[in-house]
Amino acid sequence: MAYVATRGGERAIEQSERLYRAQMGQIDAARVAEIEKALPALVDRVMGEASLYAPDLAALALAQSGGDLYEALLLLRAWRTTQPRLQIAEVVAPDAGFTHRRISAAFKDIPGGQILGPTLDYAHRLLATEVLEDQPYAPPAVEPAAKPAPATHPSLAEWQRAQGLVTTPEAAPVPRDEIPDLTREPLLFPAKRAHTLQSLARADTGGTLALGYSAMRGYGNSHPTVNELRLSEVEVMVAHPDGRRFSAGRVKTSQAEVVTTKGKGELRLGFTATLGWNEVKCISAATLDLNAPGAEKNSPVEEEFFLYHTEPVESSGFCIHFKLPHYVTFQSSLDNLRAAKTAKAEQAQPTDKKEETA
Repeated sequence: MAYVATRGGERAIEQSERLYRAQMGQIDAARVAEIEKALPALVDRVMGEASLYAPDLAALALAQSGGDLYEALLLLRAWRTTQPRLQIAEVVAPDAGFTHRRISAAFKDIPGGQILGPTLDYAHRLLATEVLEDQPYAPPAVEPAAKPAPATHPSLAEWQRAQGLVTTPEAAPVPRDEIPDLTREPLLFPAKRAHTLQSLARADTGGTLALGYSAMRGYGNSHPTVNELRLSEVEVMVAHPDGRRFSAGRVKTSQAEVVTTKGKGELRLGFTATLGWNEVKCISAATLDLNAPGAEKNSPVEEEFFLYHTEPVESSGFCIHFKLPHYVTFQSSLDNLRAAKTAKAEQAQPTDKKEETA
């Protein structure tokens, strides 16, 4: 594409940015803390799509961008590239986290039991308009359970394997330090399994929902059932230079496993995990993972199609760049259009004269 260099517009550009920031007002630590406290689901979404677990920085990015999610992602991803990589954490087992929520739509009774945890799934969607009339909404207190749930829960897929319901192809283990990194290696197709899961982990929530929903409605080859959905906190275990293992802290994670009975005599699984708690994205992305094997070229569930088109920074950047100057290419197209119309008019003139003579 060709662009015309911007000349003489530096002041206008500077003032347009100042105007945007003036609308945001003063940003201070109190505002950032309030965003982090009041909008945890939004903060989690930004952290997941930025592939950076830092609630305070995610809240700051939202404050700076005025809630523009794609601008916030750009801020976070750009900041992350400036930071040194100090350690590579140990692999986290799906069933090792402190469980806040763990449900299955495929089975009523599962090993360890169903843990509803924090959710609005069963709530009435009523807008609390009394808040606007200066009547604060105070949530009712949570009643303690008669018997506290266990801190961890076994993997449902492992139980199914023991039942002979599902099998996993044998694969050679990949050393931790040799796992490919999508932020440092390009995404090539057919994609490595690690690249696929990394891409889905930081995929755009809206994009995965749209494509996952298309698969659910029949544009894929398999209809999903939620085998297991987990919201948990996992320990980030790293090795000290002297060889000792220690926890660098906990991070919130979501993971979803969907299943279909359409297979060769066994259950087939789709999986996705991400930073933060984002059930919609994980279920949608796991549905895409489930449908990818054998998908038709250019279908919404083909791996190359959904991995490219759910990358939030690249896709939003390509869309936004159309606002930049395209005068040269557009004027060239207009010149070609005018030339074609002129040529067509000239070709029509002799015919018109013959008809008038006749």
